Amino acid sequence: MAISDILASIDRDIAQLQQARALLSGGNAPAAKRTAGRPKKEVNAPRKTAPVALAVAKPAKKKKRNLSPEGRKRIAEAVKKRWAAQKAAGTE
Repeated sequence: MAISDILASIDRDIAQLQQARALLSGGNAPAAKRTAGRPKKEVNAPRKTAPVALAVAKPAKKKKRNLSPEGRKRIAEAVKKRWAAQKAAGTE
């Protein structure tokens, strides 16, 4: 039996099984194939409504932290020192 004959036989079996599944599930169309990735959002899905809350103040956003020029200089010096140590360790 040639490979093409085997593949054709498998394809026929798959088609028959899909038809049987459609009949058993009550639908006429074959089941949709699953794809990789996150499932699409269903348009007709019931929406969850948030419970009505009394006037509750939201917490204020945290203030963005900024580095002072001195702190930035200390970090730059520490990084340069670390790079020098790595370079010295690599040449040995």
